[in-house]
Amino acid sequence: MSTATDKRKAPAGERVADWADGRLGIYSLAKANMRKIFPDHWSFMLGEVALYSFIIIILTGVYLTLFFHPSMNEVEYHGSYVPMQGVLMSEAYASTLDISFDVRGGLLIRQIHHWAALIFLAAMMVHMMRVFFTGAFRKPREINWLFGFLLFVLGMFTGFTGYSLPDDLLSGTGVRFMQGAILSVPVVGTYLSMFLFGGEFPGGDIVARFYSIHILLLPGIMLGLLVAHLILVFYHKHTQFAGPGRTNNNVVGMPLLPIYMAKAGGFFFLVFGVISVISAIASINPIWALGPYRPDQVSTGAQPDWYMGFSEGLIRVMPGWEINLWGHTLVLGVFIPLVIFPLVLATIAVYPFIESWVTGDKREHHILDRPRNAPTRTAFGVAWLTWYFVLLIGGGNDLWATHFHLSINSITWFVRIFFFAGPVLAFIITKRICMGLQRRDKDKVLHGRESGIIKRLPHGEFVEVHEPLTQEALHTLTAHQQYTPREIGPTVDENGVERKVSRTERLRARLSKAYYGKDNQVAKPTVEEYKEITSGHGHH
Repeated sequence: MSTATDKRKAPAGERVADWADGRLGIYSLAKANMRKIFPDHWSFMLGEVALYSFIIIILTGVYLTLFFHPSMNEVEYHGSYVPMQGVLMSEAYASTLDISFDVRGGLLIRQIHHWAALIFLAAMMVHMMRVFFTGAFRKPREINWLFGFLLFVLGMFTGFTGYSLPDDLLSGTGVRFMQGAILSVPVVGTYLSMFLFGGEFPGGDIVARFYSIHILLLPGIMLGLLVAHLILVFYHKHTQFAGPGRTNNNVVGMPLLPIYMAKAGGFFFLVFGVISVISAIASINPIWALGPYRPDQVSTGAQPDWYMGFSEGLIRVMPGWEINLWGHTLVLGVFIPLVIFPLVLATIAVYPFIESWVTGDKREHHILDRPRNAPTRTAFGVAWLTWYFVLLIGGGNDLWATHFHLSINSITWFVRIFFFAGPVLAFIITKRICMGLQRRDKDKVLHGRESGIIKRLPHGEFVEVHEPLTQEALHTLTAHQQYTPREIGPTVDENGVERKVSRTERLRARLSKAYYGKDNQVAKPTVEEYKEITSGHGHH
């Protein structure tokens, strides 16, 4: 007998794996990347919450598309929800009622879909703030910051198109609000509105168009951006906080497989479970209580989801200014907020490039900053958040007035004043807090941590005993880099020839001083200072 027939055949799974590896190179690819190290810090899970929420949105969205009819054709309702029987409504609204009351598990899936969208955007916003405050956007991650920013903006508009699909009175009011903003655009506003709605508002095509945008266009772009975002995270390696053994050239943490993947898998089901519990006990968007959309009606307490609240706040608190030019009326009370909104978003998008230009820092950064050690950047971030929440109050001024028994005019004037004053106050206060924390860190390094133990010296003086910091704590408190502000330099050379200094160079030097001047960073303690104090004098 042939020896070949005596050999035991490899298991079927192994043969399939060998066949696939010979054509796809999976083994070598996995060997090179599955042991990649990821640092372990709770703040890194914020991005994971956003990722898992997006997956949940996709899964529940696929289920909902099986039963939703994106049509504005008018029908008479004869479903199981008795209060609406016999009411004329669009097919979109009727199918949403059917999903809520007649499809098994439909209402829960709707709730999970909506809550996951809110949590997705909230997690992305908090994740971006973590990236901003720790300086994780610096070289080589500027492009990834742009990807994340675009994901957030596209998520906002995907959410808007999504909650507009049921064609209920609340979502219809929001679409009407958007149409009014479009009409305020000079010259072309009317044409844009007619093009979008297929005629006079509300037209007959807007739900079908929003449906295509909501389930195909925007999610497709977002999925591509998400994949690119994760590839760049993988390629650039993960950032990490300062600590012993951590440098710009290594990553200290756990391997992707099996430890990180096991933890990530468990965390996904934890996120899914929490969103499911919230969806089961907290009602959101009960369209049956609002009724179908009618252009001659407006729902009371009409509020957008939180991520659109600040854009509505801009329009609500803006004075109703109008001017007439060449026979055309310009509605500045709507158009100016419409211009401010994208300008602010664009500033957030390009901030990494602005900071790099101001500071002249072109090096790669893989070690994160503590927010207190970058007080100007931290103050800018808190100022923006303050501005955002002030406008969020403006976007819900009617609810603030009715729930807290306040004057709506007083709330509007509060928002108008603090639109300018709030960010300035927040900037100043945050910067002072950061400087105070820097001084506190310096004191800890030099004198140690307060122990709460009081000791009486031989000559009668009472002092508190300070415990020396561990080497790990000392490293963490002193690992940050301190920058020197850019200088214009001598304007006259050795031959007495005056050099012309451009306005751009002067502006750059002034801004650099604002970032890293003496009032923006506390000098780290030197080795000599530390040795002098810990040798005996001044250290108890």
